[in-house]
Amino acid sequence: MSHHLSGPNLRSPRGDARLDLTDLFAFPAADASDRTVLIMNVNPYAPTRAAEFHPQAVYRINIDSDGDHRADVAYSFTFSAPGTGGQTVTVHRATGTAAQRHEAAGDVLFSAVPVAFGDAPDVVETDGYKLSVGLRSDPFFADLEGIVNDFTWTGKDAMAETNIFGIALEVPDSDLGPDPTIGVWARVSLREGGRLLSVDRGAHPSLTAYFNQEEVKDAYNAGEPADDWDTYREDWTAVLQHAGDYTTEAATEALKLVLPDILRYDRSRPAAYPNGRTLVDDVTSARLTMVSGGKITSDHIPPHADLLPAFPHLGHPHPVK
Repeated sequence: MSHHLSGPNLRSPRGDARLDLTDLFAFPAADASDRTVLIMNVNPYAPTRAAEFHPQAVYRINIDSDGDHRADVAYSFTFSAPGTGGQTVTVHRATGTAAQRHEAAGDVLFSAVPVAFGDAPDVVETDGYKLSVGLRSDPFFADLEGIVNDFTWTGKDAMAETNIFGIALEVPDSDLGPDPTIGVWARVSLREGGRLLSVDRGAHPSLTAYFNQEEVKDAYNAGEPADDWDTYREDWTAVLQHAGDYTTEAATEALKLVLPDILRYDRSRPAAYPNGRTLVDDVTSARLTMVSGGKITSDHIPPHADLLPAFPHLGHPHPVK
């Protein structure tokens, strides 16, 4: 699946769905040409596996604005402990060296905003920013049963009736640097024993599921994108050679798209994966095509029809069964 269950053995990191990054999106705002929407989804099959955000975690969207594979801007989302009044979220924006640390730091954009766990999204606006956080329909679509069963397609969308926790932020393009091309990746860190430890991270969909062996997934989730090429190129080349009959040279070229694991988005061009990612981009078919060397080009599952035309764009949550 996209980035769902990204810990070892198809489990959430640390066995905790609250820490499980599922997807990352970056695309232009629907009603303004100079604004960008960033969406980070977590908690697969919400709220059955977890009914709140982790109060000891830092959820973060990182922006590389100069192409060095390191964060220049970081939006961090932290949550209060759940109580009778629900949870609240606070959003920080850090720049420079503070953006490269995993702690929530920098200017406070939003403070103690209620999280929406009901059907309707709450959208809060201030100083040119929009924020919406809460239970939403999972936009990822894929025939996971068919993929597992040797690409014998079933026509069933595994995520058709599932939910996630969505973190949607709309920002002015001026926030992201003067160059229209940026890099985006998400991270979830957990505070343990007085330390903040990265337990999940990613940008491009369906990488760790296809490329990482179980014993390296924790290390991958703890790593930095700037180290990805040197650390994973050789092993991932072997995956492409085995699964897609790639030559070494062809595998190297293919991996340049996804290593480092940073989603590139040129705001001067239309958004469509791998240039950013919209909620309707068929990333499952894109990854199948890549891994198979073009032998398998689609799982024949269409995008979800419940998306909203306006911010936060994520559909209303499905009834919990």
